[in-house]
Amino acid sequence: MKIGEMYSMINYDNYLNSEIKAVKPSGIRRFFEIANELDNVISLSIGEPDFATPYHIREEGINTLEKGKTWYSPNRGFMELREEISKWLERKYHVSYDPATEVIVTVGGSEAIDLTCRTLLNPGDEVLIPVPSFVCYTPLAELCNAKPVQIITKEEDEFRLTPEAIEAAVTEKTKLLVLPFPNNPTGAVLRREHLEAIAEVVIKHDLFILSDELYSELTYGDEPHVSIASIPGMQERTILINGFSKAFAMTGWRLGFATGPAPIIAQMTKMHQYGIMSAPSMSQYAAIEALKNGDKDIQYMREEYDMRRRLLVSAFNRMGLHTFEPEGAFYVFPSITSTGMTSEEFCEKLLYDQRIAVVPGNAFGDCGEGFVRVAYSNSLQNIKEAVKRIEIFLEKIKNKEIE
Repeated sequence: MKIGEMYSMINYDNYLNSEIKAVKPSGIRRFFEIANELDNVISLSIGEPDFATPYHIREEGINTLEKGKTWYSPNRGFMELREEISKWLERKYHVSYDPATEVIVTVGGSEAIDLTCRTLLNPGDEVLIPVPSFVCYTPLAELCNAKPVQIITKEEDEFRLTPEAIEAAVTEKTKLLVLPFPNNPTGAVLRREHLEAIAEVVIKHDLFILSDELYSELTYGDEPHVSIASIPGMQERTILINGFSKAFAMTGWRLGFATGPAPIIAQMTKMHQYGIMSAPSMSQYAAIEALKNGDKDIQYMREEYDMRRRLLVSAFNRMGLHTFEPEGAFYVFPSITSTGMTSEEFCEKLLYDQRIAVVPGNAFGDCGEGFVRVAYSNSLQNIKEAVKRIEIFLEKIKNKEIE
């Protein structure tokens, strides 16, 4: 009997979890997968550094393997790594955490977000989620039977979350506020004065915060990133999430962390024990090296990204695709409304006509319609070539060669 015939004999819908079935697949991956089937594609779709993990970090991982240090780590991660995370956060963002009770090492920042949601949310709780934003927050809230409440951020506010918007969205059922800044896909950041104003609303309504700061080290300009946990009264009501993928170009190492109040981290650890057990040991040893000696690597990559950022913002505005100047992450979010196309139409036609992959803005919330996300985590050479091809594409639209 062939496999297809075997499958036809069973109604798998009877076995599947209905909530999982209801979750939509990521809109980011769709265009990435199409691009992989085509030749000569320049992908500006996936948020992954084009840099290799710095050599001294890779070398530490290799040495770990050669020495046979491949055993399980403690559930929360090696104490040495938790100590280095605590030192790094204090040095960088002026927040202090007890590595024994207030830090957990996770398999990427994504696991940390999932653990936070499942630890804090009960059925019926409401979660405030600024949009456009990364795709995981809404489905993870829904899988907890909580209600995601999207707060639309606007270009005229530089895609920042405002205290007024939070006030308008809060109800007696609101428990958790997601702060995804620096933001994916817009590149928006929250400066200290914005966080202080938000903190007043959070305290007033007794909310808790999930602060996704994965792009914290990719903040441009003279003002460094400020963590909401450093604002008075916020550390005790914040789970701070960060990791190694973006800052240290360690996406494939799958390592992140969460810090927060000990009673909450203890419950997150319990779920981590059953679902994951522990993060990869070799990745943890490499991360120790990254935190100790990786500042120059971050600075070099940030400067390279900044150059690409300025190039793309200037190019898109010159082409007539109005583009907000992002101050963080490695994305630009140009408006494509002048083309008369929807976001998905624009991305699909650009991909097939010019072999350039970008992501439709509505993948990050319905309010992203009319925009596309362009990742500049690609080489300068590829970005310059992509700009040329996009200019050709826009000229074709102008001449009605593409409709």
